Amino acid sequence: MEKIRIKTSSRLHFGLIDLNGELGRVDGGIGVALKEPNIIVNAKFNENLYICCTERLNEIENAINKIRDNIKNFNANIKISIENQIPAHSGLGSTTQLLLASAKAVCELNKISLASRELSKIIGRGGTSGIGTGVFDYGGFILDGGHAFGSGKEKNRFLPSSASRASPAPVLARYDIPENWYFVVVVPGVRSKIYGQKEVNIFQKYCPVQPNDVEKLSRLILMKILPSVVERDIESFGSGLKMMQGIGFKKIEVLLQDKIINELIENLNKISYGSGMSSFGPAVYALEDNKKNAKEAADAAARFLKERGVNFEIFITNANNCGAEIEYN
Repeated sequence: MEKIRIKTSSRLHFGLIDLNGELGRVDGGIGVALKEPNIIVNAKFNENLYICCTERLNEIENAINKIRDNIKNFNANIKISIENQIPAHSGLGSTTQLLLASAKAVCELNKISLASRELSKIIGRGGTSGIGTGVFDYGGFILDGGHAFGSGKEKNRFLPSSASRASPAPVLARYDIPENWYFVVVVPGVRSKIYGQKEVNIFQKYCPVQPNDVEKLSRLILMKILPSVVERDIESFGSGLKMMQGIGFKKIEVLLQDKIINELIENLNKISYGSGMSSFGPAVYALEDNKKNAKEAADAAARFLKERGVNFEIFITNANNCGAEIEYN
C-alpha cells in the first residue's frame, strides 16, 4: 500500500447529559455528523516523519508518537498532508477528527488494524464525549453513554476530553438523519474560544451540576429528541434542541460565550425549527427543512454579524450518515 486518503466529518455536539455523577456515571451526550466542513488527510511512506500542516503540526506529531510508543514494529516515516480542515477550537470537533484520521491513516499504512475507540484512547481523545469517535465510525445521530464515575472508576473528576485519559464513551444509539434536514452552521470570529486549561477550569468550577437539571435534560432527550429522530419529526427535534440551551451544563456553556452568540441564537430561533450552540462554541447551528429556507437563515446570520463587525464562516450542510471515507491506493 503506497498511499491512503481519509475524509471525515465535522460534528455538532448538542450537549452533555450528566455532569452530576450521583448515579455513578458522568458525561453522556448527543450529537450529529455533518457533511461540511470536513477534513481530508493524505498519508504515504516517506524518508522521515513529515507533516504538511504547520498550524497543528505539534498535535499530529504527538499523536503519531503515542501510536509509535504503543505499537511494536511501527514505521513512523510517513508524510502527512491535510487537504481540508475544520475551523479549529470552534465546537465542531476538529481536533478529534484530525488526530483520529491521521492516526487511522498511519496505522492502515502499517497494516495495523485498531478499532477507532482504541486509537482514540491511545492519542488521548474522547475522554468525555464519545460523539467524535462515534461519528468517525458511523456518522449520523449518536447518543453515547458516558463513563463510570467515582473512586477507582474510569473517571473520578469532572474533566473535558482534552484532559481525561478515559476511553471514548460507548455508543448507545445511532440513527440516520433525513437528507432533507439542513443545518446552517455559523462560526463567528469572536475571541471567547474555550479550550485547553480554560475548559478544564470551567469543568472544575461549575460541576457537579444540579441533579434536577440532569433529570430534566434526560427526560427531554428520551421523550422528545430521540423519538423525533426515529419518527423524522423535524419540528419536535428542533424544539428539543432549542430547549436544551437553557438546561444543565449546556446552559453554562452558552452563558459563558460572547453575548453576540446568545443574540445570534435568539435571532435564528425566530426563523428556524431550532437553534443552539455546539459544544463550547462559538459555532452556532440552525435547523431547516429545505435548502431555500436554509439559505435565508444563513443570509440572516450573515447580516446580523456584519452589522456588528464580526467576521464569520457559514456552512449549509446535511448530516453525514456514513462515517469516515477511506480510500486506498
